Formats: sequence, C-alpha cells, structure tokens
Amino acid sequence: MTAEALVVETFLDLLEAGRAEDAIALLAPDVEWRNTGMPTFRGKKVVGMLHDMERRGIGFRVDMKHIAGNGRIVLTDRTDYLSYKRWESAFWVCGTFEVVDGQITLWDDHFAMGNFVAASIRGLIGTVRR
Repeated sequence: MTAEALVVETFLDLLEAGRAEDAIALLAPDVEWRNTGMPTFRGKKVVGMLHDMERRGIGFRVDMKHIAGNGRIVLTDRTDYLSYKRWESAFWVCGTFEVVDGQITLWDDHFAMGNFVAASIRGLIGTVRR
C-alpha cells in the first residue's frame, strides 16, 4: 500500500472510531470535500461538519472493498454506513482523494443519489420494524 493510501485508510478508520479530532489532523487546512449532488465544502467548514457529526452522535462506518494509490491520488471503492440512534443507511461510495505531504487536500465522494435515498428509506423501515 502506498503512503498516500495509508493516510486515506487511517483517516477513514479514525472517523469510524469516532476520533474526529485525530482524523482532522490528516486534513490539509484548505481541504476540499465534495459529495455527489451537494455543495463543496472547504477548510474550516469541513472541520466544523466533522465535529458537528460527532457532537450530534451521527455514526460512520466503512467497509473498504478496494483502495489503490497512484502518486498523490488514492481511489476507494467502499460501502459507507451512516447511523443515528437506531437508524442506519448503507450505500456504495467511490472516493477520490488527493494526498500531499501526508495530508488530504481533496476528498471527493461519488455515489448514486437514488441509491443513497433508497438506503436511507431501508434504514428508516428497519428502525420502525425494531
């Protein structure tokens, strides 16, 4: 595994462990975070969002299928899980990261919005059934 891929894997592992502050240390101050169909966030806004997720008790898990690095670029093929209390949503994500000098400068997640919405509805139905 490349050093850049290890940075990305560590970042996602730290988020999964609920260690936002440690994960944030792997982000460049001017990091750019893109998500399909949503606004792009930069720098302190990304930090604030990660802290807010942790503060609100929004859980995050990753099932990494593949990770590959080529120079500064790292690609991930994974299933992400978002949760809140009893609700959980699982959806496929393809991530593109750029790592410069050991810090993530770009975090660009691609996913099908329809798949995300369907996963969210399945999570809601599962919550009601419990």
